[in-house]
Amino acid sequence: MSKLPVIVGFGGVNAAGRSSFHHGYRRLVIDALPQEKASRTYRSLAAVMGIPAEQAGDESQRQYMRDHTLIRKIEGNLFDTEQVAWNKRMALSGAEGVLQFVTRARDLPDVLPSGWEVKELDGGKVSVSVNESCNVLLPTTRKIEVSTAGQLPTGFDPASLYASRNHPRGLQMAICGASDALKSMGIEWQVVMDSIRPDQMGVYASSAMAQLDDNGFGGLLGARANGGRVSSKQLALGLADMPADFVSAYVLGNVGTSGPSLGACATFFYNLRQAVNDIRNGLTKVAVVGVAESGIDSRIIDGYYTMGALASDAELLKLDAEKGLTEPDHRRASRPFSSNCGFTISESTQFIVLFDDELALQLGAQIHGSVPDVFINADGYKKSISSPGIGNYLTVAKAVAAGAGIIGDKAIKTRSFVQSHGTSTPQNRVTESHILNETAKTFGIENWPVAAIKAYIGHSIGAASGDQLIASLGVWNDNILPGIATIDHIADDVHQSNLRLQKEHMDVEAGSLDVAILNAKGFGGNNASVTLLSPLLSEKMLKGRHGEKAWQAYLARREQVQAAAAAYDDAACETGLSVHYQFGENVLDGEDLEISRDGIAIKGWASKVALDFDSPYASWLPKQD
Repeated sequence: MSKLPVIVGFGGVNAAGRSSFHHGYRRLVIDALPQEKASRTYRSLAAVMGIPAEQAGDESQRQYMRDHTLIRKIEGNLFDTEQVAWNKRMALSGAEGVLQFVTRARDLPDVLPSGWEVKELDGGKVSVSVNESCNVLLPTTRKIEVSTAGQLPTGFDPASLYASRNHPRGLQMAICGASDALKSMGIEWQVVMDSIRPDQMGVYASSAMAQLDDNGFGGLLGARANGGRVSSKQLALGLADMPADFVSAYVLGNVGTSGPSLGACATFFYNLRQAVNDIRNGLTKVAVVGVAESGIDSRIIDGYYTMGALASDAELLKLDAEKGLTEPDHRRASRPFSSNCGFTISESTQFIVLFDDELALQLGAQIHGSVPDVFINADGYKKSISSPGIGNYLTVAKAVAAGAGIIGDKAIKTRSFVQSHGTSTPQNRVTESHILNETAKTFGIENWPVAAIKAYIGHSIGAASGDQLIASLGVWNDNILPGIATIDHIADDVHQSNLRLQKEHMDVEAGSLDVAILNAKGFGGNNASVTLLSPLLSEKMLKGRHGEKAWQAYLARREQVQAAAAAYDDAACETGLSVHYQFGENVLDGEDLEISRDGIAIKGWASKVALDFDSPYASWLPKQD
């Protein structure tokens, strides 16, 4: 019988703050929250941003927290948008036909260019005469064309939370996100390890663009061009699979499956699909799924800007020309399904912990939702690798059909909503709205609620679909579907006859929505859609499968788990994220294994890795002695 992958923990951080316990989601709808919930989210933000807890209630500090979260002008801790470093190519020649200059002898190139004459001077210096023109790169600065991003909350520095040892920012964020998700469970990790075999765990995590800052591939590729040296870590730490490797080695001690996947802007869902399939098929019982993406880098912004994908300052000013603005409205840079000019890049790390349904009941785990299926389809033959194609029609229709298969065709019409990709590009507003609208018509959905949270936090590339998933869990917890707050109209070319697209938040009756359809579209034809089930529906399904007696025993065990999870949230709201990072501790080698025919015992694990395989192919051959 197939297992149901159940979400038992989630965490991370993006421009809205800490993800666990719905705080990041609540930042999106904080103006619509009851006072008690809003106050607690301000406390969470204050702790993340380094603001003393006793000041979290001050209105001036709350305004500061609002101003320094979500999409905003890029702040100086990453780079100065007015003075981005670059090298200007110049051709130099002497006024009298000969160019002369003095430099240190040790600064001369190993191979002298043609036409150079060198004379030694005192003090280790040399005089150089150049009879021809000389090409040089002059270090200088310039203003960048895009100055808006969905940056992590001001004051939050992931490197300060553990011994980061020059790790790329994306890996620092991965450690934070995985730690937050793990602690949100309310179950000690050793308890989980003692409840499964060592090979019944999997880590499915990555980044879409790898680690491109100076501690990763950015430094590696730019070292020679900038006259520097390559470090021994830049190549290894730059790899896109490093979030999975770091979480396995330094957070979980994982010896089971490691399955990082990449799918451009759908990368989180690509990882999720592997985890869901492995749990459904009984290959793993515990899966940690995540993405960490640190894309707010001047070089990355240059790339997307040159493609015409980003909302530049100049184009934003054109959108608001009638207002006579002298600088762009940074807060409203991302305007999904409205008049827009490109997406707004952001940074994020999001992780979830999945158990199979049996283990979830056994350990009394919290149930935040479940993922019965993830659908991925490519586009077929294409005109351009970056243009949209037909694959997303398939994934969305399949995801809705999977939901209808669980709750029925009648219920899917009124008990589902969409968490759209919603990038804020002119092309996306047309193509995705057509996909959603046509799917709604096909299934008889007349007024399908559609959210587009990139309006608040921007597009975190590989982590974006993780942002969508965790925001959807918040919808079920607080019964508010975020409106598309940055728009003032729906664009004329948006297909919306069967969609509900609105600026205002939508109040949702508790228990009225069973299914969320999450959608992601990535460059290259990487389309992914997810059928996500509400916690209430997930609990009904588990109770139906395991019976009343098992369910009541589960509820009793869950009380202690919920209390432990709440204690973690209390501590995080006071002092911020605490990171679990285990470097050089409990390191295993061959002497820590006991290998026998029936299994492999590993130090620190209660159960063995099983070696008694029943092959499905055994009957294909005649029996042998």
